[in-house]
Amino acid sequence: ILKRANVANDMSFWGCLPFAFHFPLPVRLPYFIDLKRPQDQGLNHTSNFYLQPEDGINIGVWHTAPSVFWKDAQGKDQAWFESTFQSSHPVMLYLHGNAGTRGGDHRVQLYKVLSSLGYHVVTFDYRGWGDSDGNPSERGMTADAIFMYEWVKQRSKTNPLYIWGHSLGTGVATNLVRHLCDSGTPPHALILESPFTNIREEATSHPFSMIYRYLPGFDWFFLDAITANDIRFASDENVKHISCPTLILHAEDDTVVPFNLGKKLYNIASESKSLSGHKVQFIPFSKALGYRHKFIYRSPELPHILSDFLGVSQSQA
Repeated sequence: ILKRANVANDMSFWGCLPFAFHFPLPVRLPYFIDLKRPQDQGLNHTSNFYLQPEDGINIGVWHTAPSVFWKDAQGKDQAWFESTFQSSHPVMLYLHGNAGTRGGDHRVQLYKVLSSLGYHVVTFDYRGWGDSDGNPSERGMTADAIFMYEWVKQRSKTNPLYIWGHSLGTGVATNLVRHLCDSGTPPHALILESPFTNIREEATSHPFSMIYRYLPGFDWFFLDAITANDIRFASDENVKHISCPTLILHAEDDTVVPFNLGKKLYNIASESKSLSGHKVQFIPFSKALGYRHKFIYRSPELPHILSDFLGVSQSQA
């Protein structure tokens, strides 16, 4: 008989995380996407390159320039793309969710929307995802996000720099923003799409857990093992330390991260002392729209939501 302590100690990060249901093993899918060629996904003004957040770890990065640079971007190298950060256009650092890579279709469609609105979009695959080296862990994912933020900040200077996290990426995003706020350098704003409160609550709330959650020892064997392996993604704790405008977007028909978790996170954030004086907004999307977990980018209201919240007109962006 396996002792629980040994199970917790022997399980790797991704040996535990499947029991969070929302977050299965990270897979380098879809295989047919060549991440070195973002133009194959219709991103003709996107540069693919690789950075090294630490020795022995290379991560794959895409930089999609604002669509106004589309013609000039053809055939240009990474140095040219970096030079475009000197323009007045704001930057969105996008932290994706678990399934797939930076080349996932719903992500590409969002990049296109944001680019058309005048944003630079910088996204990357965490270590262990896509064509990035290494093995995933919450600590490693957060370290990659911190590194990418600092890399972008050095190049974008005083231009607005926003952080957008989706699904699992919201947990990484709040880890990142808490770190920045604790360091006295908060970002211009944080956007959380389909967020949860913490990994333990997401695992318990996920519909797929229904077949397991009433079994004897569910908490002890699955949830406690996740916590024992230092997998927390505790956005509900992080928002108590965040001090920048925060926008939460959630579809009522989200079956992956239940809508009530996003609303609960908003309620916690709206009462956070650190967020006092900062705009905190929750935008629900009716189930009749069918946006579910990953199609909020389809909303015709999204450009107006962003411009209203960020205080940047579409023409300025």
